[in-house]
Amino acid sequence: MAQESPKNSAAEIPVTSNGEVDDSHEHGYNRDLKHSLPSGLGLSETQITSHGFDSTKEGVNEAGAYQGGQRTQTKSGPVILADEIKNPAMEKLELVRKWSLNTYKCTRQIISEKLGRGSRTVDLELEAQIDILRDNKKKYENILKLAQTLSTQLFQMVHTQRQLGDAFADLSLKSLELHEEFGYNADTQKLLAKNGETLLGAINFFIASVNTLVNKTIEDTLMTVKQYESARIEYDAYRTDLEELNLGPRDANTLPKIEQSQHLFQAHKEKYDKMRNDVSIKLKFLEENKVKVLHNQLVLFHNAIAAYFAGNQKQLEQTLKQFHIKLKTPGADAPSWLEEQ
Repeated sequence: MAQESPKNSAAEIPVTSNGEVDDSHEHGYNRDLKHSLPSGLGLSETQITSHGFDSTKEGVNEAGAYQGGQRTQTKSGPVILADEIKNPAMEKLELVRKWSLNTYKCTRQIISEKLGRGSRTVDLELEAQIDILRDNKKKYENILKLAQTLSTQLFQMVHTQRQLGDAFADLSLKSLELHEEFGYNADTQKLLAKNGETLLGAINFFIASVNTLVNKTIEDTLMTVKQYESARIEYDAYRTDLEELNLGPRDANTLPKIEQSQHLFQAHKEKYDKMRNDVSIKLKFLEENKVKVLHNQLVLFHNAIAAYFAGNQKQLEQTLKQFHIKLKTPGADAPSWLEEQ
């Protein structure tokens, strides 16, 4: 005889006619709970946990705001980051990778050229101008060095002549029998010292102008030449890569590489053409500036030297006025006692 099993009220789950769980009791419980809560606490701040004996799911359901007797549930999901956000470390790593690849290609190109295996792009006219510029720079540096040596020696001579003139003047006052002789020599040495200072001012002006031409103007042009040579090496390196890929087979794997190589080659070709044009323009302006500067400085140097050794003091002073050279009087750079205060 079949006996009816006792029923546990906790295990009873109401089921509707379509097989779904009837949660009307739970809604009623929530309504009763809302009325029993204090006025400051809403139903949306509560959490209701339901346990089903016949269900494998157990979790926490967050109740939304109570609107018109119904409950709206807020759904949460994984946060999706935008693709535009990039990792700085990955960007630096990519830059290092590109730099390493470019350095490898350029180093291989340089070694190939030195061993006579690789070809290089040559602009004969531009290369000749660059060689002349470098050779002239060495010669101008030698002139600058010799002029600085002359200035140092002349300064020592002028200093000695001034001391000698002071000594003669002192003896002229103390030796009555040789007063005139010592006086003539004192005046001569002081005049030579004065003319020497004038010549020294002209030589120092010549040195400053040539130094600016050599170590600033020409050096700036040579820096552009170095950038041009680096662009030429990069251009030849990527040109060689493109030629090697074009000689190989063409299939689905090599075609993307050929297109990428063609793009890089075109970019470096444009850079090379731009740098070559910049070098040509700078060499042209440098030549015009060099002729103008050296013409004036060589005329100054010649006139000053000739007037000094001819003893023509007026011509020497006129030469300095012609080139707007102002001599520094001894102690002119020293600050006054008011400025020191």
